[in-house]
Amino acid sequence: MFEKLVENIKDYRKPLAFGIARVDLGQLNHDKVLQATYPVINWNENFGSAAVFIRSLIECGVDVNFNDSEFVAPINKSFVDRALEFFGEDLIAEAVGDKHKNIQVLKVLKDIFEEELYDNYRICFLFEDAAPKSVESVYLKLYALSTRKVPLRSINLNGAFGVLHNVAWVGNVPIELEYLKAHEIEMKLRDSFPEIEYVDKFPRYLSHIIPEENIRILDTSKVRFGAQIAPGTTVMPGASYINFNAGTEGPVMVEGRISSSAVVKEGADVGGGASILGVLSGTNGNPITIGRNTLLGANSVTGIPLGDGCIVDAGIAVLEGTKIWISEDEFNKIKEVNPSWNAEYKEYFKGLELAGLNGIHYRFDTTKGKMVAFRSRREVKLNEELH
Repeated sequence: MFEKLVENIKDYRKPLAFGIARVDLGQLNHDKVLQATYPVINWNENFGSAAVFIRSLIECGVDVNFNDSEFVAPINKSFVDRALEFFGEDLIAEAVGDKHKNIQVLKVLKDIFEEELYDNYRICFLFEDAAPKSVESVYLKLYALSTRKVPLRSINLNGAFGVLHNVAWVGNVPIELEYLKAHEIEMKLRDSFPEIEYVDKFPRYLSHIIPEENIRILDTSKVRFGAQIAPGTTVMPGASYINFNAGTEGPVMVEGRISSSAVVKEGADVGGGASILGVLSGTNGNPITIGRNTLLGANSVTGIPLGDGCIVDAGIAVLEGTKIWISEDEFNKIKEVNPSWNAEYKEYFKGLELAGLNGIHYRFDTTKGKMVAFRSRREVKLNEELH
């Protein structure tokens, strides 16, 4: 129904994604956006709401550019009032709970704008999945990942680091480093220097995301915003860490590092201090997937994709170039559970040649003095009471 509002607009195209955000602006550079907080994002959905928002912008005198990959504009009370008029009283009354969340955003903004004029609210549209150009578009994409609206490794984040600013974080508040330097003497002498928790371009996952049921994160610093965490996942303190555009696809025990672009499937156990290499860490740009019910032993390093039911013993590194000895008998057993594997037998295989295979146990044989692999003989099961 609402899409009729935009059908005659020149060059109009449906947005891939959109949302309204409150932005944190620089304390010294007031035109610099440090962070964008979205209460609701829309990804390939709710095109009626998008049409209302676009028509409201145009009627408020905003020239919406549909020809670029993204468009960002400030919003004000006039925009909110016009959009609510389009939606109508009946839909506004229904907008509670899980219904009409875009309207709920407008209702809250109406109250905010009644109190005072604000200049830190923006609307962002993505018309295609291109490299992000604004802080608002980077955050919209990070929200899409962390709210599980898009699969991991499925959207374009090229150049995101160059778009975001390196800032000091005090709770959820970003502070320009330049501002701290400019006011350092006064703040320290007046005992008003902030307690800085960390300095980074990305905030933490829990600063923006309310986890789904049955997710446990025992230390806020262990998960970066843009990570994706499936229900049933537990992230322990200590050596654990999940980077952005990385995460889990089911209940997983995380006590090690899941680097950017790494994906861990249901039932896997990333042991204490274990490290899954990211695309910049020695995998030749090949993102790593860890299969279902796979165990990475404590302090192990995995640099190849692993299939289901694999085990990597504690303290060893399985990398693309690692030479791994397999007996002919174990080779045949591995082929039985990987019928599409077309390899011919040889004593030594490189790790890359075993990438993605199911049911392999990797171990350093101290009696032979070499890395070996054989058909895994035990099933990895998580403790359901802990998930």
